[in-house]
Amino acid sequence: MTKRNNRKFGISRRLGVNLWGNPKDPVVGRNFPPGQHGTTGYKKPTDYGIQLQAKQKLKRYYGSINERQFRGIYQEAARRKGDTSENMIGLLESRLDAIVYRAKFAPTVFAARQIVNHKHILVDGKPVNIASYRVKPGQVVEVREKSRERLGGIMADHPCNERPDPEYLEIDSKKMTVKYNRMPLLGDVPYPVNMEPNLVIEFYSR
Repeated sequence: MTKRNNRKFGISRRLGVNLWGNPKDPVVGRNFPPGQHGTTGYKKPTDYGIQLQAKQKLKRYYGSINERQFRGIYQEAARRKGDTSENMIGLLESRLDAIVYRAKFAPTVFAARQIVNHKHILVDGKPVNIASYRVKPGQVVEVREKSRERLGGIMADHPCNERPDPEYLEIDSKKMTVKYNRMPLLGDVPYPVNMEPNLVIEFYSR
């Protein structure tokens, strides 16, 4: 098991959910927290604890975004017109690393961030190496031609059959390109677990 998988699976066990829907996640068979006292099970959280867990679950799903950046996403969502929780989901799904992950150019969201950082990704034909780059509707994201064989081989070894293709993305797996058609709503995003962005908004609104 790789160091990255250990990190992922540790996050899932702390939160008590199979966060990325991976059938190999140990939380499927060991539904109790890690550590010597974990077998007693998960304690019933307070209202604050429920809000905090919702925030941690959403933040960590996208590769453990740091707190300052995640709060900035909330603040941007709150400034925009419309429902703040829906805006927040749209902003998170607009991240370049999230789109690379959704398009199955990477086996994990952590790997997607690394692929972007290593300059394997183009946006409208130009290299972008900032994982938090906000892709705009209509833009095309693609794997650089010289990187396609390598990344294609990685994905062949790590099939992502448990991940459905979202309707708001136009994915061409052969050419390794994806067009971001529109910002999604919460119901459009194929999360493997129940996400509650409304609780995240309540947490930051306290």
